[in-house]
Amino acid sequence: MLISPYYDRQAIEAKVMAGKHRAVVGGDWEELGQFQVDFLVAQGLKQHHTLLDIGCGSLRGGVKLIKYLDAENYFGTDLNGSLLSVGYDIELAKAGLTAKLPRSHLIVDGDFDYTWCARPFDFVLAQSVFTHLPLGFVRICLERLCGVVKPDGRLFMTIHEIPADHPADRSYRQPGGIVSYGGKNPYHHRYSDIALCAQNLPWAAKYIGAWNHPHGQKIVQFTRSR
Repeated sequence: MLISPYYDRQAIEAKVMAGKHRAVVGGDWEELGQFQVDFLVAQGLKQHHTLLDIGCGSLRGGVKLIKYLDAENYFGTDLNGSLLSVGYDIELAKAGLTAKLPRSHLIVDGDFDYTWCARPFDFVLAQSVFTHLPLGFVRICLERLCGVVKPDGRLFMTIHEIPADHPADRSYRQPGGIVSYGGKNPYHHRYSDIALCAQNLPWAAKYIGAWNHPHGQKIVQFTRSR
């Protein structure tokens, strides 16, 4: 069984070819795209900051973030190259923003491999990434991000949260109506387990929780220590 449907690259590419790239990343294109920008700006994102958008897909949030940030300050990664291509060639082109972003700033990556990174980031966003991955991937991501985030830089990560006393192996109906699971997609996590992934790493976890996400996802902040 695949970890999540996003690992079926052929199926994703077929949907992209059928013009369904917006639906593949969950729909709510305009609402969730603007939602991400508004949240990050409220958290202190300025135009001169550098941002890494993990799991950026076909640039639902990326188009608006690229518009807001200074030229070349946005970087996006995704497991599926077909989503990155359609995001750049169709969505970013439609918005007239390709001149602000080299195509090389969109990187195919399913391993949290940041060896390509030439400069550190001020902000990192992982929106609807760990809702589709088991807990161990959180630790891998935090370990590999250490060297590419500035001191005091922040990572914002969304999760499907379960209460501390809810058995992880039992399904859970999220506030937005999605049913999550401990062992299959979509995945849920306890905040305490997410925070534990930062143990012995230069990250400080902080629970933000509800942030009016339309699907009920909660958000966690990790700050890179000096």
